[in-house]
Amino acid sequence: MQLIPRYLVNAKTTLVANVTTGTTTELRQVYQKNLKIFKGIDNMLTFEIKNNDSKPISILNTYTPHFTAFDHAKTQVLTKIGTIKETSTPNYKGQFEVSITANDLLNLDDQLLTYTIYLTKDSDNSEVLTYANTHFEMIGTIELHGEAFPGPKDTYSVSSFTEIENTDPVEYKSEQITAEAARNGNEALHTAAIYSTDFIGTVTIQGSLENQNPTNWVDITTVNLENPTDPTPVNFNGVFSYLRTKYTTTNSGTIDKVLVRN
Repeated sequence: MQLIPRYLVNAKTTLVANVTTGTTTELRQVYQKNLKIFKGIDNMLTFEIKNNDSKPISILNTYTPHFTAFDHAKTQVLTKIGTIKETSTPNYKGQFEVSITANDLLNLDDQLLTYTIYLTKDSDNSEVLTYANTHFEMIGTIELHGEAFPGPKDTYSVSSFTEIENTDPVEYKSEQITAEAARNGNEALHTAAIYSTDFIGTVTIQGSLENQNPTNWVDITTVNLENPTDPTPVNFNGVFSYLRTKYTTTNSGTIDKVLVRN
């Protein structure tokens, strides 16, 4: 059996704050590494505030850290107040954490983000800049990645319906959408959600095996609706080339849209 190690580590980022007097006498940090965060999971970032002599500065009961991130267009996409990690023991001197949740990143694409961090003094709310290095460069870089947790498949939205000729009672059909036959196996699961308003009638999901411009359709599953107030879920299995929705009603209700995920 092959043993594959995985590493559970805390990434700590050092910041420089000019809150004390004096000049640099030891380490001059040349650059700061890029941070990496991942979509689909909560991310915890740890930062440590140091002075220009590379010594940790106590921020417990003294400062409140603020974290802000921007996309490539300089639009603010994240803003957080850091949680002080430092204790009175003292442990973790100068350290605080920023939690970036999966929900925070839900609508962001993979990209390079820039971030800034400043402190507010608890006694008078005055603001103190922090720097990525001792050369007074304030901006840091975050790599946002989505490949670890790709997330759910895209949902198709069907909202345009036209009357089918020579049907009694009158039937309506939607535009066709791909069923992604190449992606799915022989037991492919499809899910749909039917959104309606004051609708009483039947809704049928149809499929076709034709490769292009299908004209032959078969009924896959039919749902009877009696003016539901919530979306109606539908699940069905099978490998098809295309899907569409057909409905019949005897009242003035409407099918607003059908969402389909293959």
